[in-house]
Amino acid sequence: MDGTRIAVAGASGLIGSALVRSLGSDGHEVVRLVRRAPRGPDEVRWDPERQEIDAAGLTGCTAVVNLAGVGIGDSRWTEAHKKAMRDSRVLGTATLAEAMASLEEPPKVFVNGSAVGFYGDTGARAVDEGAPPGDGFLASLCVAWEEAAAPAQEAGVRTVFSRTGLVVSGRGGAWARMFPLFKAGLGGRLGDGRQYWSCISLHDEVAALRHLIDTEELSGPVNVTGPEPRTNREVTAAMGRVLHRPTLFTVPAPALRIALGELAGDTLASQRVLPAKLLESGFSFAFPDIEDMVRAAAG
Repeated sequence: MDGTRIAVAGASGLIGSALVRSLGSDGHEVVRLVRRAPRGPDEVRWDPERQEIDAAGLTGCTAVVNLAGVGIGDSRWTEAHKKAMRDSRVLGTATLAEAMASLEEPPKVFVNGSAVGFYGDTGARAVDEGAPPGDGFLASLCVAWEEAAAPAQEAGVRTVFSRTGLVVSGRGGAWARMFPLFKAGLGGRLGDGRQYWSCISLHDEVAALRHLIDTEELSGPVNVTGPEPRTNREVTAAMGRVLHRPTLFTVPAPALRIALGELAGDTLASQRVLPAKLLESGFSFAFPDIEDMVRAAAG
């Protein structure tokens, strides 16, 4: 899509800000959804928890991308934080979907964030988009998150769920917190290190989202992860090679559970997720392997 109007929720986050820069550099008109009074014509006010939005601000948008949500790893999973994670995603998605459905001419495509947490702990078993949801809080959250987009789907908007893996970046997210530890020689595997991590570089994450916007045959769930999931042990070794640091430390599973509480279960979970639909649709990864991803982020 050339020179189109695209609305982005979650535009200030790691992925959202990178997507906005990418779209703007190619001449697209980007409308940011904000929770304060708009400061210009490129902003639209919304309040996802109250399910309020200035729907008129979406008029003329060819695409809407929703990346909004309270951070999964921002704090321990208290009941209050779990509610905030769920409400920010489910209510936000429902608000956008209903707003699009109310328009006389709704956008052509709705790319709604989701996560590989949908699949739960897959162990060593590789899964693609045909796999059912797993067990646990994150899996149930992802199911509700995706179901909330129903009004847009029923209005005929092509709806894509970007089930994203771990984004490798030095700019933000979990990986940005890992880099200083590894640079100091304090990095190491988590638990036994056998759990699979499905990772993707920030560059490829943004390119994949734009691919989802542009590729009309794609709808429903699409795994936005690299093509070669690696174990935590392999990821740890790659970090050590790129940063030229030892990776001798190990964080035992019991210590993680004490430090992180319920979040430790997902930190130690194994998710071997394959981007089948992305690859079938012709998407090409710039950084397919974990060492490529870490080098790109470190550079």
